[in-house]
Amino acid sequence: MPARVRVPCSTSNLGAGYDTIGLALDRFLEVSFTPDDRGELSVSRSGTLQRLEEEGEPDVVAELLTRRLKKAGIKPSGLLNLHSNIPVARGLGASAAARVAGFDLSLAVQGLPRDDDAVFAHALRAEGHGDNAAPSLFGGLRAVASTPDGPVVMGLTLSPAVGFAYAAPAAGVSTEEARRLLPKQVPHKMAAAALGRVVALLRGLAEGNPELIRIGVRDELHVPHRLALIPSALTAISAAVDAGAWAATVSGAGSGLIAMCDPSDADAVGVAMHEVFDAGTGDPECVGFAVRPCEVGLERLKA
Repeated sequence: MPARVRVPCSTSNLGAGYDTIGLALDRFLEVSFTPDDRGELSVSRSGTLQRLEEEGEPDVVAELLTRRLKKAGIKPSGLLNLHSNIPVARGLGASAAARVAGFDLSLAVQGLPRDDDAVFAHALRAEGHGDNAAPSLFGGLRAVASTPDGPVVMGLTLSPAVGFAYAAPAAGVSTEEARRLLPKQVPHKMAAAALGRVVALLRGLAEGNPELIRIGVRDELHVPHRLALIPSALTAISAAVDAGAWAATVSGAGSGLIAMCDPSDADAVGVAMHEVFDAGTGDPECVGFAVRPCEVGLERLKA
């Protein structure tokens, strides 16, 4: 049956919250399916996905929809339309959003109700961490804790006094490449310091406290290694601070940066980081803009 779902993007880590903290933001992936009797699945991609279509890249949503319908004994026949304004491979959880959207769409086209536990479990297995899938699925600021009985997703408090700006260079960074650079072991002292910074990050975001956010964004576990993959990243962070940002760091695995600031400064901070990355080239793949937290995660829309 016809179906349409929408999923927000997410920024993750936010400095010390490595592989644990994620926030849904107001850039979206929208996917819809219109059945027909031609006997095959056609895929149309637009927005930031247009480049992937031109390069012949495989599509996560299409593969997931096809696989799950075939598992249910259904050969998909119809048009799958995908539109996104989420930059791809830039640290805004585009792949997690695609997995959440594709899994729920496979349920919706069968007339089945949402199964958020199954959606999250699939995304966690595929991604290896749930800090992007959780906010895309449930919305808002989320933490994911690993336990012997499975992951626990928690909603966290975010002050409206915290604004956000995002920017990314034209070149993306693969999560796999970024993870390969991380050390396999870290000193106990470094790990303990990271725990204190996570507490400062969460308190700072809840209270809108710039000083605690600055402490919480500092990181030694992953940020220094990932910054090395992003040309002009340090200059862009300095430009963000000069434009009013309290702090800025790598968004997800990169190549994007996320800055925290007064909401009234978010536009200027996004422009400042973009100007550094763009350096006058005018490359449309280089982006920078203010973003707002999104309290709503996965939605089923009228088809």
